[in-house]
Amino acid sequence: MSLADRLAEQKIAEAIKNGDLNNLPGAGKPLQLDDDNAVPDKLRLAYRILKNAGYLPPELQDRKEALELKDMLDVLTPGVLEYHSTSKRLRVLELRLQQAGVNTDFLNAEYKIRMVEKFGGN
Repeated sequence: MSLADRLAEQKIAEAIKNGDLNNLPGAGKPLQLDDDNAVPDKLRLAYRILKNAGYLPPELQDRKEALELKDMLDVLTPGVLEYHSTSKRLRVLELRLQQAGVNTDFLNAEYKIRMVEKFGGN
């Protein structure tokens, strides 16, 4: 255990002893942990700080926008002009994500299909 870990554990134990952590919002409920496995280890802390401050890294912002566009395309009729512009924007985002090294299978539901095939279910 590093010095920073030991200091953190000591401060946490001290806060528990003093009752500083009593009655916190969400006490007794499971933690909502974010999946940041796709973020390189050396960038994880910086990305977490930015996220907590309300900012997203460009790749995650593009991913979020791509998912929103994908949802829009599922609702729009293919013959409508808005469908074509949305489709073009989605393709640009998909290419940008691929250039950044982000896997874009999430847009094509390939991951879900493979999981259903492997584990069965609906």
